[in-house]
Amino acid sequence: MPLALAALALAAFGIGTTEFVVMGLLPTIAHDLDVSIPDAGYLVSAYALGVVIGAPLLTLAARRLPAKTTLLSLMGLFTVGNIATALAPDEPVMLVTRFVAGLPHGAFFGVGAVVAAGMVSADRTAKAVSMMFLGLALANIAGVPLGTYLGTRMGWRSAFVVVAVIGVLSVLAIAVLIPRQEKAAPTRARDELAVFRRGEVWLALGTVTVGFASIFTVYSYVAPLLTEAGGFSSASVSWLLVLLGVGMTVGNVIGGRAADRALIPSLYTALAALTVVLVLFALAVPLKVTAAIGLFAAGVAGFSLGPIMQTFIMSKAPDSASLVSASVQSAFNIANSLGAYLGGLTISAGLGYTSPVWLGALLALVGLVMAVVVTTATRHGQGPETLSVRQPQLNNQK
Repeated sequence: MPLALAALALAAFGIGTTEFVVMGLLPTIAHDLDVSIPDAGYLVSAYALGVVIGAPLLTLAARRLPAKTTLLSLMGLFTVGNIATALAPDEPVMLVTRFVAGLPHGAFFGVGAVVAAGMVSADRTAKAVSMMFLGLALANIAGVPLGTYLGTRMGWRSAFVVVAVIGVLSVLAIAVLIPRQEKAAPTRARDELAVFRRGEVWLALGTVTVGFASIFTVYSYVAPLLTEAGGFSSASVSWLLVLLGVGMTVGNVIGGRAADRALIPSLYTALAALTVVLVLFALAVPLKVTAAIGLFAAGVAGFSLGPIMQTFIMSKAPDSASLVSASVQSAFNIANSLGAYLGGLTISAGLGYTSPVWLGALLALVGLVMAVVVTTATRHGQGPETLSVRQPQLNNQK
């Protein structure tokens, strides 16, 4: 189902663009709305809060709907949120619209991952999930740089108009290309939430949070790292971010293929590789060539975790795959905030701009230890290395 997966990837591209493009447009938005840059920074937090809250709530609310209907509804809300953001007259209103735009983010990826897994054989599920997340990786290569360029040239509102157009195109693509699905079997919210009584699920989500926090300690401060510690010019940073985005895309593809072959060994390998790569990156920053190579490698190692961890957490609760998969996005955004906060603490403590990279390596190592603990604890139970989820019923009609 390559075209159906492309529809999911297009939606992921739009979601990834709107999540990160605001970071590059903060000075422009702050000036236009007459607020300080730190105040404008709350727009990033508002979106993340929407993701954290919306992921479980909207997934539960849509549990009795066909998955295709849920995907269409979520992308409709996403589109409305971005149109409202483009029209926001001031910062208080924009905080609300960014929150609304973030609400469907986690639920879409949660339901979309299960739909993608249901369209392929069991030995290709991680690859299918990675194809959806490929859109998220491509957003860092094309969507965010182009949105930032357009926003600075034609006004920040134009960037969100383009994102809204992508949302409309995604709705049309999902409507045409995703097969129709049977109505979900009736379930009670209490039964769905019972999955969170399992300690292994919380430990798995903790592994996701710590693992991704290691990436965001670096990603949050990559610009000053490259200019202050690496000696690059400010003009070079945008091209280096494209290089990072290419690394993320490559890592996403590698992670999907590796997880299908051996899920648990791939999880160990990705976290171990990320630990080593970040240590080498920290050492390589003073030399421009090695710094660029290290940045690319960090993108590969970091985003190989995406499909691996998404598949891993779904394997911990196959009967509630949509809910726990959506919860991964909540964990991802908590990791985003946590990584930025912890990385900022090391810089404020006077440890230098490479200190977030060293901290990221430490967090990746902690994530590896947590992964070993959660997989060892369930090895004598059902700790599967291949995904077997309650998949939606598909038919050939569209």
